[in-house]
Amino acid sequence: MAEARSDHWLPSAAYLYVLHLDGPALAWEYLRRNPDYRRDWARRRPGAAQRWGLRLLEDPGLDARYAHPAWFPDHDTVVQLYPDADPPLDALPFEFWRIPGHKQLIHDGRRLLLIARLPGGVLRIALAPTLDDGMAYAHAFRACHPPYARSRALAGELDKLAAAHAGPAAPISATKPRPSQSMLMELYTLQALDGTLAGASLRTVADALYGPDAVAAHWHADGDLRGRVRRLVQRGN
Repeated sequence: MAEARSDHWLPSAAYLYVLHLDGPALAWEYLRRNPDYRRDWARRRPGAAQRWGLRLLEDPGLDARYAHPAWFPDHDTVVQLYPDADPPLDALPFEFWRIPGHKQLIHDGRRLLLIARLPGGVLRIALAPTLDDGMAYAHAFRACHPPYARSRALAGELDKLAAAHAGPAAPISATKPRPSQSMLMELYTLQALDGTLAGASLRTVADALYGPDAVAAHWHADGDLRGRVRRLVQRGN
């Protein structure tokens, strides 16, 4: 395989945002690299979105910080809001402008999806067409066996919203937990995949991931380092 013609994938720092992605955003990072998906995007063929589990095709040139793929079906973390048909006297009204964070609205052909970027992550809300500002509303999640997994996912998203409402954002100097090993694996996988898609050899990918000194000392035809890089690329594909 020819060496890389583009070096956009070489700086590991360019992938640090991956460490803060949730499931739907991480799924998009892999999908947008798929050559078949990129061809479908270029041709805009009818029905192509459903093939990829999307309601609408999204631009693969946008990473997960800027793209807003509308998955079908919705991920469990999507909070669904409907008008409350029998609201109590103390029912809270839906107030769009009181939802914190940087907000973006997307119409997927059936309803509005609200993406709110909060200090602690991203909140995704599906708004029923009949829900107006000021209406009493109810949260909904799909039934499943057992139902607790989806209810816990919904509770986690509502906790994000409550925390954002509670007070000011954390100070700039606040420390955050170290990234998990699984998220580091995603970072390495995406960088290795980009390297091979750009035409780089496995050894060049290893140089970028682990440094030239480690490669000089441990790179062998049947060595562990070479096998590790090969598995990262296979995992990415």
